[in-house]
Amino acid sequence: MPFAQKFIIQLWLIALLISPAFAAGLTRITVGSAAFQVEVAQTPEQRERGLMFRRELPPDQGMLFVQPPGRAAFWMKNTFIPLDLLYFDPDGALLQIEANVLPCQTPDCPIYASQKATVRYILEINAGAAAQRGIRINDRLRLE
Repeated sequence: MPFAQKFIIQLWLIALLISPAFAAGLTRITVGSAAFQVEVAQTPEQRERGLMFRRELPPDQGMLFVQPPGRAAFWMKNTFIPLDLLYFDPDGALLQIEANVLPCQTPDCPIYASQKATVRYILEINAGAAAQRGIRINDRLRLE
């Protein structure tokens, strides 16, 4: 990833940490040529709750999780919306797509773990959206 792009991502993340009001709104991102408006889950509480208990998600929206680089593991407990989970490395390259992950209302929900230990960003979007919008492995996550 070019230095300038990495620098912009770092500045954006610093702005999120400094200004909770900024983080509460929607942020525009792109993955390849697909654009989304996302909520950013940056605190442990926000990351734990994610999209739980939501009954709908507009087609152009999602939730972006930001974590220290490492493995990522998600489950769909108390999530009512089928989702695609997209795992990105620290440079914003798409590493893995878990497509059409189903909601779970039982105590023993499956866990959807990243295959690589270098995940920094995870994007949740409506199930099927990644395929419908032509999102592919190695596409770049860009924060606008």
